[in-house]
Amino acid sequence: MNLLLAEVAQATQRLADAGVPSPRNDAEELAAFVHAVKRGALHTVKDSDFDARYWEVIARREQREPLQHITGRAYFRYLELQVGPGVFVPRPETESVVGWAIDAVRAMDVVEPCIVDLCTGSGAIALALAQEVPRSRVHAVELSDDALRWTRKNVEGSRVDLRQGDARTAFPDLDGQVDLVVSNPPYIPLTEWEYVAPEARDYDPGLALFSGEDGLDLIRGIERTAHRLLRPGGVVVVEHADTQGGQVPWIFAEERGWADAADHPDLNNRPRFATARKALP
Repeated sequence: MNLLLAEVAQATQRLADAGVPSPRNDAEELAAFVHAVKRGALHTVKDSDFDARYWEVIARREQREPLQHITGRAYFRYLELQVGPGVFVPRPETESVVGWAIDAVRAMDVVEPCIVDLCTGSGAIALALAQEVPRSRVHAVELSDDALRWTRKNVEGSRVDLRQGDARTAFPDLDGQVDLVVSNPPYIPLTEWEYVAPEARDYDPGLALFSGEDGLDLIRGIERTAHRLLRPGGVVVVEHADTQGGQVPWIFAEERGWADAADHPDLNNRPRFATARKALP
Protein backbone atom coordinates (compact mmCIF):
# COMPACT_ATOMS: atom_id res chain seq x y z
CA MET A 1 0.00 0.00 0.00
CA ASN A 2 1.37 3.40 -0.97
CA LEU A 3 1.19 6.48 1.25
CA LEU A 4 -1.88 7.90 -0.49
CA LEU A 5 -3.95 4.74 -0.02
CA ALA A 6 -2.96 4.64 3.64
CA GLU A 7 -4.11 8.24 4.00
CA VAL A 8 -7.35 7.42 2.18
CA ALA A 9 -8.04 4.70 4.73
CA GLN A 10 -7.56 7.19 7.57
CA ALA A 11 -9.71 9.77 5.78
CA THR A 12 -12.47 7.19 5.30
CA GLN A 13 -12.62 6.62 9.05
CA ARG A 14 -12.69 10.36 9.75
CA LEU A 15 -15.56 10.90 7.31
CA ALA A 16 -17.45 7.92 8.72
CA ASP A 17 -17.07 9.34 12.24
CA ALA A 18 -18.44 12.67 10.94
CA GLY A 19 -21.59 10.95 9.63
CA VAL A 20 -20.79 11.28 5.93
CA PRO A 21 -23.08 8.78 4.14
CA SER A 22 -20.45 7.43 1.69
CA PRO A 23 -17.08 7.84 3.42
CA ARG A 24 -14.95 5.52 1.27
CA ASN A 25 -16.32 6.91 -1.99
CA ASP A 26 -15.79 10.50 -0.89
CA ALA A 27 -12.30 9.88 0.50
CA GLU A 28 -11.26 8.33 -2.81
CA GLU A 29 -12.97 10.99 -4.94
CA LEU A 30 -11.20 13.76 -3.03
CA ALA A 31 -7.85 11.97 -3.28
CA ALA A 32 -8.31 11.66 -7.04
CA PHE A 33 -9.36 15.31 -7.27
CA VAL A 34 -6.38 16.68 -5.33
CA HIS A 35 -3.85 14.48 -7.13
CA ALA A 36 -5.44 14.90 -10.60
CA VAL A 37 -5.79 11.17 -11.28
CA LYS A 38 -8.70 8.80 -11.75
CA ARG A 39 -9.92 6.90 -8.69
CA GLY A 40 -8.64 3.66 -10.16
CA ALA A 41 -5.12 5.10 -10.38
CA LEU A 42 -4.67 6.18 -6.76
CA HIS A 43 -2.21 3.32 -6.22
CA THR A 44 0.09 4.81 -8.89
CA VAL A 45 0.68 8.07 -7.01
CA LYS A 46 4.23 8.08 -5.68
CA ASP A 47 4.74 8.69 -1.98
CA SER A 48 6.85 11.73 -2.84
CA ASP A 49 3.90 13.17 -4.80
CA PHE A 50 1.44 13.03 -1.89
CA ASP A 51 -0.25 16.43 -1.61
CA ALA A 52 -1.00 17.56 1.94
CA ARG A 53 -3.90 19.63 0.63
CA TYR A 54 -5.77 16.35 0.72
CA TRP A 55 -6.34 16.83 4.43
CA GLU A 56 -7.69 20.33 3.82
CA VAL A 57 -10.48 19.02 1.58
CA ILE A 58 -11.14 16.10 3.94
CA ALA A 59 -11.65 18.65 6.74
CA ARG A 60 -14.17 20.50 4.58
CA ARG A 61 -16.05 17.27 3.88
CA GLU A 62 -16.00 16.44 7.59
CA GLN A 63 -17.97 19.67 8.08
CA ARG A 64 -20.51 18.19 5.62
CA GLU A 65 -19.68 20.58 2.80
CA PRO A 66 -20.94 18.72 -0.29
CA LEU A 67 -18.36 16.71 -2.19
CA GLN A 68 -19.52 18.41 -5.38
CA HIS A 69 -18.88 21.88 -3.97
CA ILE A 70 -15.32 20.90 -3.12
CA THR A 71 -14.56 19.39 -6.52
CA GLY A 72 -16.76 21.82 -8.48
CA ARG A 73 -18.35 19.05 -10.49
CA ALA A 74 -21.34 16.73 -10.36
CA TYR A 75 -22.10 13.69 -12.47
CA PHE A 76 -25.59 13.07 -13.84
CA ARG A 77 -26.32 10.26 -16.28
CA TYR A 78 -23.75 10.89 -19.06
CA LEU A 79 -22.99 14.47 -18.03
CA GLU A 80 -20.31 16.21 -16.00
CA LEU A 81 -21.75 19.47 -14.66
CA GLN A 82 -20.20 22.49 -12.98
CA VAL A 83 -21.78 23.18 -9.59
CA GLY A 84 -21.08 25.20 -6.46
CA PRO A 85 -22.65 27.55 -3.93
CA GLY A 86 -26.00 28.90 -5.11
CA VAL A 87 -27.16 25.97 -7.22
CA PHE A 88 -28.87 22.71 -6.26
CA VAL A 89 -26.58 19.69 -6.65
CA PRO A 90 -28.33 17.07 -8.83
CA ARG A 91 -29.05 13.75 -7.10
CA PRO A 92 -28.93 10.20 -8.47
CA GLU A 93 -32.66 9.73 -7.75
CA THR A 94 -33.48 12.25 -10.48
CA GLU A 95 -31.81 10.06 -13.08
CA SER A 96 -34.81 7.70 -12.96
CA VAL A 97 -37.10 10.68 -13.62
CA VAL A 98 -35.12 11.51 -16.76
CA GLY A 99 -35.08 7.88 -17.85
CA TRP A 100 -38.87 7.73 -17.69
CA ALA A 101 -39.15 11.04 -19.56
CA ILE A 102 -36.88 9.82 -22.36
CA ASP A 103 -38.93 6.64 -22.79
CA ALA A 104 -42.14 8.67 -22.83
CA VAL A 105 -40.87 11.04 -25.51
CA ARG A 106 -39.60 8.19 -27.70
CA ALA A 107 -42.96 6.45 -27.40
CA MET A 108 -44.69 9.56 -28.79
CA ASP A 109 -43.06 9.05 -32.18
CA VAL A 110 -42.71 12.83 -32.64
CA VAL A 111 -39.92 13.87 -35.02
CA GLU A 112 -38.78 16.96 -33.08
CA PRO A 113 -40.37 16.77 -29.63
CA CYS A 114 -40.75 20.00 -27.66
CA ILE A 115 -39.63 19.64 -24.03
CA VAL A 116 -39.80 22.11 -21.14
CA ASP A 117 -37.77 21.76 -17.93
CA LEU A 118 -39.17 23.87 -15.08
CA CYS A 119 -36.86 24.82 -12.16
CA THR A 120 -33.82 23.66 -14.12
CA GLY A 121 -31.16 24.49 -11.51
CA SER A 122 -27.81 23.26 -12.82
CA GLY A 123 -29.48 22.33 -16.12
CA ALA A 124 -29.00 18.61 -15.48
CA ILE A 125 -32.42 17.44 -16.68
CA ALA A 126 -32.56 19.73 -19.71
CA LEU A 127 -29.05 18.82 -20.86
CA ALA A 128 -29.62 15.09 -20.36
CA LEU A 129 -32.77 15.22 -22.48
CA ALA A 130 -31.08 17.31 -25.16
CA GLN A 131 -28.22 14.82 -25.29
CA GLU A 132 -30.26 11.62 -25.22
CA VAL A 133 -33.16 12.75 -27.42
CA PRO A 134 -31.05 14.20 -30.25
CA ARG A 135 -33.77 15.96 -32.28
CA SER A 136 -35.62 17.41 -29.32
CA ARG A 137 -36.18 21.13 -28.78
CA VAL A 138 -35.44 21.69 -25.10
CA HIS A 139 -36.41 24.81 -23.16
CA ALA A 140 -35.45 25.42 -19.52
CA VAL A 141 -36.30 28.08 -16.94
CA GLU A 142 -34.66 29.05 -13.64
CA LEU A 143 -35.62 31.86 -11.27
CA SER A 144 -32.49 32.29 -9.14
CA ASP A 145 -29.69 34.64 -10.21
CA ASP A 146 -27.18 32.60 -8.22
CA ALA A 147 -28.22 29.31 -9.82
CA LEU A 148 -28.24 30.81 -13.30
CA ARG A 149 -24.52 31.59 -13.08
CA TRP A 150 -23.94 27.84 -13.01
CA THR A 151 -26.72 26.94 -15.46
CA ARG A 152 -25.28 29.24 -18.11
CA LYS A 153 -21.85 27.61 -17.78
CA ASN A 154 -23.36 24.16 -18.19
CA VAL A 155 -25.65 24.89 -21.15
CA GLU A 156 -23.05 26.91 -23.06
CA GLY A 157 -22.60 25.36 -26.48
CA SER A 158 -25.72 23.19 -26.13
CA ARG A 159 -29.01 23.75 -27.92
CA VAL A 160 -30.96 24.25 -24.68
CA ASP A 161 -33.03 27.46 -24.71
CA LEU A 162 -32.38 28.82 -21.20
CA ARG A 163 -34.49 31.63 -19.75
CA GLN A 164 -34.82 33.30 -16.38
CA GLY A 165 -38.28 33.35 -14.87
CA ASP A 166 -40.90 31.87 -12.58
CA ALA A 167 -41.98 28.29 -13.35
CA ARG A 168 -45.60 29.31 -12.76
CA THR A 169 -45.63 31.88 -15.57
CA ALA A 170 -42.87 30.66 -17.89
CA PHE A 171 -42.98 30.19 -21.66
CA PRO A 172 -46.30 31.80 -22.63
CA ASP A 173 -45.05 31.61 -26.23
CA LEU A 174 -45.17 27.80 -26.03
CA ASP A 175 -48.73 27.41 -24.76
CA GLY A 176 -50.34 24.27 -26.19
CA GLN A 177 -47.23 23.26 -28.15
CA VAL A 178 -45.19 21.19 -25.68
CA ASP A 179 -44.92 17.39 -25.77
CA LEU A 180 -43.28 16.89 -22.36
CA VAL A 181 -42.99 19.01 -19.22
CA VAL A 182 -40.50 17.80 -16.62
CA SER A 183 -39.51 19.25 -13.27
CA ASN A 184 -37.53 18.56 -10.13
CA PRO A 185 -39.04 21.40 -8.06
CA PRO A 186 -38.58 22.25 -4.39
CA TYR A 187 -40.79 19.87 -2.40
CA ILE A 188 -39.57 19.72 1.22
CA PRO A 189 -42.12 20.94 3.81
CA LEU A 190 -40.91 23.89 5.85
CA THR A 191 -41.76 21.91 8.98
CA GLU A 192 -39.07 19.32 8.13
CA TRP A 193 -36.12 21.73 7.99
CA GLU A 194 -34.33 20.15 10.94
CA TYR A 195 -34.48 16.67 9.43
CA VAL A 196 -32.80 17.60 6.14
CA ALA A 197 -29.24 16.30 5.62
CA PRO A 198 -26.62 18.99 6.38
CA GLU A 199 -25.25 18.84 2.82
CA ALA A 200 -28.63 20.03 1.52
CA ARG A 201 -29.91 22.13 4.43
CA ASP A 202 -26.71 24.13 4.91
CA TYR A 203 -25.42 24.37 1.34
CA ASP A 204 -28.17 23.91 -1.26
CA PRO A 205 -30.23 27.08 -1.83
CA GLY A 206 -33.44 27.14 0.20
CA LEU A 207 -35.34 28.22 -2.91
CA ALA A 208 -34.57 24.80 -4.42
CA LEU A 209 -35.56 22.84 -1.31
CA PHE A 210 -38.62 24.19 0.50
CA SER A 211 -42.13 24.84 -0.76
CA GLY A 212 -44.76 25.67 1.83
CA GLU A 213 -46.09 23.86 4.86
CA ASP A 214 -46.68 20.56 3.05
CA GLY A 215 -43.93 20.95 0.43
CA LEU A 216 -46.41 20.93 -2.46
CA ASP A 217 -46.97 24.63 -3.12
CA LEU A 218 -44.84 24.84 -6.26
CA ILE A 219 -45.98 21.45 -7.55
CA ARG A 220 -49.54 22.83 -7.48
CA GLY A 221 -48.33 25.78 -9.56
CA ILE A 222 -46.46 23.49 -11.95
CA GLU A 223 -49.67 21.52 -12.50
CA ARG A 224 -51.31 24.63 -13.92
CA THR A 225 -48.23 25.59 -15.95
CA ALA A 226 -47.96 22.10 -17.42
CA HIS A 227 -51.64 22.07 -18.38
CA ARG A 228 -51.20 25.42 -20.12
CA LEU A 229 -48.04 24.39 -22.00
CA LEU A 230 -48.88 20.85 -23.07
CA ARG A 231 -50.70 19.87 -26.23
CA PRO A 232 -53.57 17.42 -25.71
CA GLY A 233 -51.96 14.03 -25.08
CA GLY A 234 -48.73 15.63 -23.84
CA VAL A 235 -47.12 14.34 -20.65
CA VAL A 236 -45.87 15.86 -17.40
CA VAL A 237 -43.39 14.24 -14.99
CA VAL A 238 -42.64 15.79 -11.59
CA GLU A 239 -40.23 14.59 -8.91
CA HIS A 240 -41.37 14.58 -5.28
CA ALA A 241 -40.30 13.31 -1.87
CA ASP A 242 -40.67 9.61 -1.17
CA THR A 243 -43.21 10.50 1.54
CA GLN A 244 -45.46 12.34 -0.94
CA GLY A 245 -46.28 9.44 -3.23
CA GLY A 246 -49.89 9.27 -2.11
CA GLN A 247 -50.47 13.00 -2.57
CA VAL A 248 -48.93 14.26 -5.81
CA PRO A 249 -50.94 12.21 -8.36
CA TRP A 250 -54.12 13.67 -6.85
CA ILE A 251 -52.93 17.16 -7.82
CA PHE A 252 -53.19 16.04 -11.46
CA ALA A 253 -56.87 15.21 -11.18
CA GLU A 254 -59.31 14.35 -13.98
CA GLU A 255 -61.49 17.36 -13.15
CA ARG A 256 -58.45 19.57 -13.80
CA GLY A 257 -57.96 18.15 -17.29
CA TRP A 258 -55.65 15.20 -16.68
CA ALA A 259 -55.68 11.46 -17.38
CA ASP A 260 -53.56 8.50 -16.31
CA ALA A 261 -52.07 10.19 -13.23
CA ALA A 262 -49.72 7.73 -11.54
CA ASP A 263 -46.75 7.44 -9.23
CA HIS A 264 -43.43 5.71 -9.98
CA PRO A 265 -40.59 4.35 -7.82
CA ASP A 266 -36.92 5.23 -7.98
CA LEU A 267 -34.08 2.69 -8.07
CA ASN A 268 -34.55 2.09 -4.33
CA ASN A 269 -38.22 1.27 -4.96
CA ARG A 270 -39.42 4.39 -3.13
CA PRO A 271 -42.16 6.64 -4.59
CA ARG A 272 -40.16 9.31 -6.44
CA PHE A 273 -42.10 10.97 -9.26
CA ALA A 274 -45.61 11.44 -10.58
CA THR A 275 -46.74 11.51 -14.19
CA ALA A 276 -49.94 12.47 -15.97
CA ARG A 277 -51.24 13.00 -19.47
CA LYS A 278 -53.15 16.05 -20.59
CA ALA A 279 -56.63 14.83 -21.45
CA LEU A 280 -57.82 14.92 -25.03
CA PRO A 281 -60.68 17.38 -25.71
